[in-house]
Amino acid sequence: MSVGLLAVVDDILSAAVKASAKTAGVVIDDAAVTPQYVQGLTPARELPVVWKIALGSILNKYVVIIPIALLLTAFAPWVLPYLLIIGGGFLCFEGAEKVLEWFGVHHGAHDDDGPRDEKKLVLGAVRTDLILSTEIMLIALSSLDPDFGIWMTLGSLLVIGLAMTVIVYGAVALLVKLDDMGLRLMKSPSRGIRRFGVRIVASMPAVFRVISIVGTVAMLWVGGHLVVQNLAETLWSGPYDLVHVVTHAIEAAGPVVVWIVDTAISAVFGLALGLIIVGAVMGVSRLTRRGATAH
Repeated sequence: MSVGLLAVVDDILSAAVKASAKTAGVVIDDAAVTPQYVQGLTPARELPVVWKIALGSILNKYVVIIPIALLLTAFAPWVLPYLLIIGGGFLCFEGAEKVLEWFGVHHGAHDDDGPRDEKKLVLGAVRTDLILSTEIMLIALSSLDPDFGIWMTLGSLLVIGLAMTVIVYGAVALLVKLDDMGLRLMKSPSRGIRRFGVRIVASMPAVFRVISIVGTVAMLWVGGHLVVQNLAETLWSGPYDLVHVVTHAIEAAGPVVVWIVDTAISAVFGLALGLIIVGAVMGVSRLTRRGATAH
């Protein structure tokens, strides 16, 4: 009995490792997006907030994504691409809002110079995580052997969900506490270690600016890629065909260049779509306010 159980666990772990490898790009995006949500918090609140977001991520995966993905895969697989289009559009919207903020164009609740509301912050982060985690889990699900069986598939997805959450939010926790580590090193009796600590602390504003930019680009890239890929499977293959034509034309340059160009096109598409959605949301918001004022 124990040998059989160990064999099942080994099969699940092996399948989870293989499937997880294909989600690496989205995992990196998730780790890049999340630190921007804890910027502006006091150091004492950073790790508790990261923990709340990580818990929300686990609930996203275990309570929402995995059960729904398994049910839809079994009974209505045609729905999944449409859900991914909606999720991708939301990421494009959030990424475009960030880009507008860089140029001084603020939208709605983002005009906020006071202390950050932790509940809203966590809710926003968990909401974004829901989209990224959905892609992670769906990629993992599509990578598993279709003959695996429901319980083996479920076990593999549970392992992948936990592992991805630990990796992403472990990395986020490390990033947000680097400055505190630098301050501790500055108190070292060793002059060299003190200097290293000073350099860490001095570099953190630039690090977080870079992370914020990378996180925004990641949202646009992932969102654009989701929409392009799933539009091609459902309603319109135009954007996907364009990407294919461009990447095919530069295949001789090598896979790295092809990936960079593919990513850039997805990000530009995501930004364009996001700006359209932001414009639509702002237009509806203004009409709603005018209607409320008229009454």
